[in-house]
Amino acid sequence: MRAMSEVRPATREDGPALRALSVATFPNNAEADLVDALLAGDAWVDGLSQVAEADDGSLVAYAILSRCQIDGAPALALAPCAVHPDVQRQGVGTATIAAALEAARAAGEALVVVLGHAAYYPRFGFVRASTLGIGAPLDVPDEAWMALVLDPERVAPSGTVAYADAFGVGT
Repeated sequence: MRAMSEVRPATREDGPALRALSVATFPNNAEADLVDALLAGDAWVDGLSQVAEADDGSLVAYAILSRCQIDGAPALALAPCAVHPDVQRQGVGTATIAAALEAARAAGEALVVVLGHAAYYPRFGFVRASTLGIGAPLDVPDEAWMALVLDPERVAPSGTVAYADAFGVGT
């Protein structure tokens, strides 16, 4: 695997490469199927999800942002994210997630939620979602359910998150 050369917005045309990266990264096809469903559905928001390319043009990482709702207010969900095993722990995932969050901020989005590792996501500014009055649509550990307010000048929505249908999680 060659070094990362560029982080850029993901497009629907990246679908096959996103699937291949998911299959190479995860032990089953759940994330690959989720990415396929997000790309095909109305939760996909052009210009927000980001990919990292290697010098040879292959994808080595991605961070997907999709539309969700918090008691009817629009928000974003960060999931899934992947880094090819050959380039993990080299900052590629961090760069890709940071670029996705910056794209969301620049687009005027208000908030991003993530279910993830409590020691990893706070580096981007995520805090426990419960401190903002944001509930998960399923039973998850409080420390793993996090939210990031993108614009501190706006009032962040509160309530329970409703993920896109692609996630298969009811509210």
